[in-house]
Amino acid sequence: MNLHWHRRDLRVEDNRALSSGDPVVPVFVFDREVLAHAAPPRVSFMLSALESLRESYRERGGDLLVVHGDPREEIPRIADSLDVEQVVWNRDYSGLAKRRDSEVRDALSDEEIVQQSFHDSLLHTPGSITTNQGDYYSVFTYFWKKWRDRGKDDSFDAPGEVVDGADLEGSEVEKRDLPTLADLGFDEPEAEVPAGSTETARELLSAFCENEVYSYDDERDYPARECTSRLSPHLKFGTIGIRDVWETTEQAKNDAGSAEDADSVDGFQRQLAWRDFYAHVLDNRPDVVVENYKDYQYDIAWHDDPEGVQAWKDGKTGYPIVDAGMRQLREEAWVHNRVRMIVAAFLTKDLLVDWREGYDWYRQKLVDHDTANDNGGWQWAASTGTDAQPYFRIFNPMTQGERFDSDAEYIKRFVPELEGVPPKKIHKWNELDEEERENLAPDYPGPIVDHSERREDAIAMFENAKG
Repeated sequence: MNLHWHRRDLRVEDNRALSSGDPVVPVFVFDREVLAHAAPPRVSFMLSALESLRESYRERGGDLLVVHGDPREEIPRIADSLDVEQVVWNRDYSGLAKRRDSEVRDALSDEEIVQQSFHDSLLHTPGSITTNQGDYYSVFTYFWKKWRDRGKDDSFDAPGEVVDGADLEGSEVEKRDLPTLADLGFDEPEAEVPAGSTETARELLSAFCENEVYSYDDERDYPARECTSRLSPHLKFGTIGIRDVWETTEQAKNDAGSAEDADSVDGFQRQLAWRDFYAHVLDNRPDVVVENYKDYQYDIAWHDDPEGVQAWKDGKTGYPIVDAGMRQLREEAWVHNRVRMIVAAFLTKDLLVDWREGYDWYRQKLVDHDTANDNGGWQWAASTGTDAQPYFRIFNPMTQGERFDSDAEYIKRFVPELEGVPPKKIHKWNELDEEERENLAPDYPGPIVDHSERREDAIAMFENAKG
């Protein structure tokens, strides 16, 4: 009998560590150290996913053990109490996770308890795709070529027998209810958080692969068109297995009605490769969470602009597409990917503010915050990361809004002050005089900075850092 320690794999099907065929006792530990880095949207989604996971186990005749405390103490204690043959879990790749897992492994070894961990959350494990010299890739294009052509594992079967550890003879493990947000010390999220469950994830995937995936390549950059999968929180918490996602997209490619449709599926699969790529970067360089990936000769002279940052957080910068994105973040705990790039570029290149401030705000507000992906995205926008946007190529937020939301449909959805304003005026908002802006939308602010001036300032700031 195995003790399976759930973390970011809140599902029964396509779970590598659960698939041995041995009877399994599943457990989830509410780890104080991990919760210290959490936020209401993610904890709310996680609790929903845990409720669904527990129900799945109960339908199979078992139950999910719920424990609060330090896994370095709790996992060995439970394993000893239940006299399991081994403890199994799926790996994570952040510095915190690797340190925690190493210490749990040592604690189990001290008690002479067998343990085994598995690569599960990625299609290709860190260190498996490298340069000819054996180094981790820092350029995505080369990584993608090998990633794309390499075979992928099949999905894994669900466990055969699930055991309720609290009911075992001699067990000292209590049967506990799942906590509430308040029990864990969190407020209710500001946003409406989606349900977390394998059923929900599979419904999203199925619907996406029947329709939107075939127009994904052409339409994914247009936020009003809703042509994305919305799977990111499910991949973050593992309510669906990555191999299930891959197999479903492969079937969609096989069912494609044209070469263009098949190419569009490839476009979505390329995003799965980006997800692997950033996880590989994090595995190789765990310091990127707090440090620039790219070296500059001198420190980048980021600005201290608390008023500008607050306007950015509140969606009141006077740049409509930026404000729409920041308000979507508050309302949905999620932001369209194109808009994520735009708002990140605005903070780092228009406000000249350190990417770490934006990354931290996203960490607090996103339901799908993933250390590797978010860090990779923020450092890409800030021109400090691996394979990043060159510092001299700076997004113009007005041009981005006009190009990707020409009718201002997305903007008006989240910035209702502009509801009656013609799209052409919205996309020239920074060029209008104060009187015209006041007449068109008296409750919406003018631009807090001049983009053209800040563009030159940003280039100079990076040139100085280069030396």
